[in-house]
Amino acid sequence: MYKKIASHEASKAEANSVLLLYSGGLDTSVMLKWIKDEYEADVTTLTVNIGQIADFDEIKKKAENLHVKEAIVVDATEDFAKNYITKAIKANASYQGNYHLFCPIGRAIISKIAVQIAQEKNIKVIAHGCTGKGNDQVRFESYITTLDPTLKTIAPVREWGMGRDEELAYAKKHGIPVPHTVDKPYSYDDNLWGCSAEGGEIEEIDQTPILENILKVCKTPTSAPDMPQTIKISFKQGIPTAINGETMELQSLIATLNKLGAEHGVGITHLIEDRMIGLKVRGVYEEPAAAILIEAHKNLEKLVSTKDENDFKQIIDQKWADLCYCAKWYEPLMQNLHAFIDQMSSKVTGEVKVKLYKGTVTVISASSPYSMFNKDMATFMKNDLFNQNASAGFIELYSLAQRTAYNVGKKAQADMLKPDYRF
Repeated sequence: MYKKIASHEASKAEANSVLLLYSGGLDTSVMLKWIKDEYEADVTTLTVNIGQIADFDEIKKKAENLHVKEAIVVDATEDFAKNYITKAIKANASYQGNYHLFCPIGRAIISKIAVQIAQEKNIKVIAHGCTGKGNDQVRFESYITTLDPTLKTIAPVREWGMGRDEELAYAKKHGIPVPHTVDKPYSYDDNLWGCSAEGGEIEEIDQTPILENILKVCKTPTSAPDMPQTIKISFKQGIPTAINGETMELQSLIATLNKLGAEHGVGITHLIEDRMIGLKVRGVYEEPAAAILIEAHKNLEKLVSTKDENDFKQIIDQKWADLCYCAKWYEPLMQNLHAFIDQMSSKVTGEVKVKLYKGTVTVISASSPYSMFNKDMATFMKNDLFNQNASAGFIELYSLAQRTAYNVGKKAQADMLKPDYRF
């Protein structure tokens, strides 16, 4: 029996009117009816379009057919691209490998919009479809109560104790159409920046995920074209602006790269990750545009920055990814990191050529008006711009500490081996 102990969890008496974050999938479709029955509440659904593969008219119609008070759909794709994904690109967003954090970033904007709608509709309780074992419950509940401490939440999946099989049976019993079957039990989440699959054999880490059955966006690398494709991406202050010289709005640019990358099997990641609550899990991620843009951005950033800047930026990027993953979008340190990243991005302007081929993204050239590469200095051909006579003196001073420490260490080790005849 689930017992509510947190102050932000709504009681049945408080939840007479509920705003449900509604995707139209298995969990939220089942819980829509469950909330109406168990809480005897009026339910308003909120579906936020941030570029996921979905028929939003159909989702709205499905909610209305389940007799909600109101079914709301908000198109936030442009806001998501301009104010959230841009931060991920500039931070080279990557968590524990090549997970480019499409889901955590999406939860931040969905939470913001949910709070706005709840305030407009004078709804005091927000429900979400997250499990008690995952990260998203932490993100939604943390962000909602941060943005408006007067709001409360309910998490039906934590309360009802049903597994996937029982949810499917519940949906069948009540005539609720869902896109899941026992034979294909995968759970998907997606938006403009990526897609994830969980469930089935993916959960069994000693088994091999059958990509042909799982992938929704990408071709498998083995079925991708045998000929590589080269594209040129333009950046201005860390933000991509054009593909092959054609200027685009960011959301269109990302959508275009998703198609190009998916065709070549780019951005597929099998990731064993550490969830916030300590569980080890595995997911299969498809993030073609993210894989292309972050690889291109990372290399352009490296070209225009010093070694010290690049080394320190790796630390900043890792911390950014950890904060983003761990439900700390509004942590003050995150805003401080953004200030540093924006400053470094001021010179990340130029063009990067990448080659897409059977699941790989390879940067093959880069140029920038702020490039720190000097051909005349770096060439192995003879020239007078680099004074090689100074190199030996540099080496003598540069190696001084190492040479001194090494020889002092040898002496100390020898002294330790001398017999001690004192009694």
